[in-house]
Amino acid sequence: MTGAPRLDYVGTVEAEVAAPVVIGAGVAGERRIVSILGGRVSGPRLEGEILPGGADFQLVRPDGVAEIEARYALRLADGALVYVVNRGLRHAAPDDMARLLRGEPVPPERVYFRTAPAFETASPAHTWLQRGLFVGFGERRPASVLVRVFAV
Repeated sequence: MTGAPRLDYVGTVEAEVAAPVVIGAGVAGERRIVSILGGRVSGPRLEGEILPGGADFQLVRPDGVAEIEARYALRLADGALVYVVNRGLRHAAPDDMARLLRGEPVPPERVYFRTAPAFETASPAHTWLQRGLFVGFGERRPASVLVRVFAV
């Protein structure tokens, strides 16, 4: 194989989120939990809704990098249920990161926000989700998180 790997657009996840619950600073950094209230997934290969009840568990490290691990479920247009674990990293210049953590908007091009979503489903029609690797390009908005998902 020569050249860079191709990324195929799968869909965009747009999750509505609650204000973070700040657990506090520990030895590894500040722990935060952000509840996922619902939302949509839409694109050429995924269409459906994000079920309420998930959460994004975050650790904001002393170096300013946020380690994220979101766990939630999708109900696709055909009724199939999909469990998602989306791990990643988010960081920006200190002033931009402080604005993000306060829930203020920051232009997405000023924030590194990448994820690696993994999917699990019992639906035969969607087993392709369990047979590939995916990358996400995220954007934090004041009341939502948007992740564009690509198959590698």
